[in-house]
Amino acid sequence: MKEQLKTERLLLRRWTPEDAQTLYQLASDPEIGPAAGWPVHTSVENSLSIIRDVLDRDGTYAVIRRSDGLLVGSTGLRFGKDSCSGKEAEPELGYWIGRPYWGNGYAPEAAAALLACAFGELHCPKVWCCYYEGNRKSERVTQKLGFSYVRTDPKGETLLGYTLPEVETVIPADRWAPARGEHTQSE
Repeated sequence: MKEQLKTERLLLRRWTPEDAQTLYQLASDPEIGPAAGWPVHTSVENSLSIIRDVLDRDGTYAVIRRSDGLLVGSTGLRFGKDSCSGKEAEPELGYWIGRPYWGNGYAPEAAAALLACAFGELHCPKVWCCYYEGNRKSERVTQKLGFSYVRTDPKGETLLGYTLPEVETVIPADRWAPARGEHTQSE
């Protein structure tokens, strides 16, 4: 995948160790991680470890606001065994936005850039998006992007030491509206 993607308002770029402080500020909020199935970050060092061990991978991006260079969240595509589809050609889309930036449409904008890449450049037949039951913000993003409900797995695995019902949604390439991705550019 590309090193960075640009949308009208956002830059999606690789994570760097310099992002650890801001990541900690956003991911230490108990409204963020647990809703997505991961623990609250406990320190800048913990966030740095997450950058190195989890986020610094191809297809995972820091979401940066272009107007002022602020880190506002994360988005990415996971493939194969790391995705809810389990298929290499059908990635899973993930995203989160820090609470100070909720309500600005950043999650759908960033996710649309990845969908445009998945369908236009990688020629994926489908993209999946899974979220835990009750996560209304993620549910709303999938609706805005045109995902369709597939099933609910009652035993979705989390990184929190317990399971939650996981809602699985999908969008096939032939249902992706290219106009949704027209404002994206790859670099």
